[in-house]
Amino acid sequence: MANPWAGEVALEIDGRRHVMKLTLGALAELEAALEAGSLVDLVQRFEGGGFSSRDVIAVLAAGLRGGGSDLDAEALRRAEIAGGPMAAARAAAQLLARAFMLPDER
Repeated sequence: MANPWAGEVALEIDGRRHVMKLTLGALAELEAALEAGSLVDLVQRFEGGGFSSRDVIAVLAAGLRGGGSDLDAEALRRAEIAGGPMAAARAAAQLLARAFMLPDER
């Protein structure tokens, strides 16, 4: 079970439930994957609804690795995500929000 208090988010990918988390290492990986801009820019894009599918895949891939999965961005491009693109985007937004929330905000 995903623990929101620990920043975890669950998502079903190819029929298997995965628990994701944006650890410090996963956030560093996400910054590198973005190649331009910052994590603040990414959070603002999600808050404003101006994110891309590339953003969603990058956040989910980082969260999967932070949660201990070996799935990467290429595997996500081919994967069947329960709930479709909207569920994927929602999970990515939750990961970002939980990674940057203060403990008393959760």
